[in-house]
Order: sequence, then C-alpha cells, then structure tokens
Amino acid sequence: MARRIFDVIEYPDEMRNEIVRRFPESGSGDFQIGSQVIVRESQNAVFFRDGRALDTFTAGRHTITTANIPILRDWIGKLFNERSPFTAEVYYVSMREFADQKWGTPQPIIVRNPGMGLGVALLQAFGSYSFAVSNAQQFVTQIVGAQGAYTTNDIQGRFRAMLLSKLADLLAELATKQGKSVPELIAYTEEIGSAMRAKVQDDFRAIGVTLKSFYVESIKPSSKSAEELRAMGMLDMQTYMQLQAADAMRDAAKNPGGGAGLTAGIGAGIGIGNIMGQAFQGGMVPPAGPGAPAAAPTAPTSGGPAPEVMNPTQAAAYLQVPEADIMQMIQGGQLKAKQVGSQYRISKKALDDFLAS
Repeated sequence: MARRIFDVIEYPDEMRNEIVRRFPESGSGDFQIGSQVIVRESQNAVFFRDGRALDTFTAGRHTITTANIPILRDWIGKLFNERSPFTAEVYYVSMREFADQKWGTPQPIIVRNPGMGLGVALLQAFGSYSFAVSNAQQFVTQIVGAQGAYTTNDIQGRFRAMLLSKLADLLAELATKQGKSVPELIAYTEEIGSAMRAKVQDDFRAIGVTLKSFYVESIKPSSKSAEELRAMGMLDMQTYMQLQAADAMRDAAKNPGGGAGLTAGIGAGIGIGNIMGQAFQGGMVPPAGPGAPAAAPTAPTSGGPAPEVMNPTQAAAYLQVPEADIMQMIQGGQLKAKQVGSQYRISKKALDDFLAS
C-alpha cells in the first residue's frame, strides 16, 4: 500500500481581494516531515503547529517539520480516533498594496466655526486610501484568528472606524487650535491627507498593517435640514424657525422662474445666521425675484405681530406647543389648515378660533 511521504503546499492565486488564505480552510492539517511550502514574491506564509505561530516564511521554497512521522501516522491515528494529535496550519498572507479602498462620512462631522453663521459647521468628506500588511504573523494572530479566508471587505469596517475617528479629531484640532475656518478646511485637502497618514500610522501598525496612502477627494458642507440640526440639539426654537423660513425660500428659488437661492446648504452655517438675523431683526423678508413664488411666511418675532398665515412650526410657536401637536390637531380635524403641495398653511384666525373654542 502506497504511503504519503510529504506534501507540497502552495497558493498560486493572485489574492487581489484576499488578504489571508488558510490551509486547510477548516480544521487542522497533518502535514508530514519534509512537506514543502512554496511562497510567492507577493506573499508571506505563517506556519502554525499545535495552535502556536512558529515561523513566517518569505518568498521561496521552505521545508516544514511536524511531529507527524509518516511511518507511525496510521498507528497514531488509531489511538486518536483516526486523527493525528500533531496539528499544523499554514496561513498565506498577501503583502501587496491594496489600493483604491473607499472611505466616507456616513454622518457629518461637527466642527466649530466661530464668527460665521451658527458658529458650528457640519462637514461631509470622502476619499480613498491604500494599505499593506507589514507583519504577517501579527496580523494573523490579532485579526484573522482561525478564519479560512480573510478579505478586504472583512477589514474595511474596522479601518473606516479608525480613519473617521482620527479625521474628526484632526478637523476639530485644525478648527479650534489653529483657527482654520470652514472655507480653509475645504481647501486643505492635501494637507489633511498628509496629516492623517501620520496620525493613524500607530493604530495601523499595532495590528501589523501600514497605511500607504490617504487621499481626501472632497470636503463639503452637509445638506442636513433644519429638522435634523434641531434633532441633534444644535438649534434653539427661534433659530430653527428662521432656518425653516430660509429653507422655504431656498426651495422656492429652485422653481423655474425663481431667483437665485438665498442659502446653498445650511449645514456649513456660513453666512446664513447673519443674513437671516438681519432679515428678521429688521422685520422684513428678502424680496423674491420676478415671477418667483411668494416666500414662506415669517415666524412671529418677539414683540411683533404674528403673521396672518403660518406654517406648522410657526403655529406651534404661536400656541407654544410642540409641532407634533399641531400636526395631530390638523390630521384629527381639530384645527383648520390648507394643504399647499406637501406643506400645510394655517391662518391666524383659525388658531385664534381654536383657542377660543
């Protein structure tokens, strides 16, 4: 009966998206004395025996030694339920650079913007990065564990969390300590990329990885609405109503025949606070362009008369109740309102009648 004397272990795949491939994929191998491990130029191979990482092989042909003596293998297998007690695994690790990995901000980053608009800015950013494994054994033991295969998709969530945490710290540092304004931050994409590479390198190195490049393709104001800003606790009621009016004017300006938009994204807070503050303090509404729809009614200002027609937010302020209560009364028929498109308009008389009822 022919006996297996040794094995040849190799993984010729280019590993374009795979970072690690384990042999065998599950369980443990019973590689013989004299088994050969072939490692290609773009790979390292980490050899484990009895659950311990014993060596890392670079490019070339290597001979491994296990306690699985060929002549005694069948006899030992009978003692251990047809399984050798001397186990070994080989992890092939791609050492190539994994380029064009995408990153982005799922939630806007809040930075201070003193002296402009609301005094804060919500910024969104996106770009790309590349990385390479620098210490194969460290990466396998700390990140991969016993998985049969480990791909770039498996690590992207961890990398993005590390990168976005450092990016938020960096933007806050540039805005507060160095006094960079939002327009300056938007123009500093190359400098931010260089600073990020230096800032996160230790975190990557701790898991056996090197961040090869980090590019910021765009930083821009968030398109968060007044409702979302208020939900984040960044707006008081008065500012909230002013921004709602600004949103209405911006939406009206997008109609064909409307004038140029007054606001171009309230998330940045650039100028809008000053513009709206001046407009409301003066008790006037910026004029609409020729043929433009009428602007939304303004909110009641302290000490001034309430407008004859209000939106739900203004009506809530007039009655000093939550806006949700206004919507519930409208939908329940307790409060008369006129629906114009997707918006409700309530007359001051209807509100006074409701209070008198």
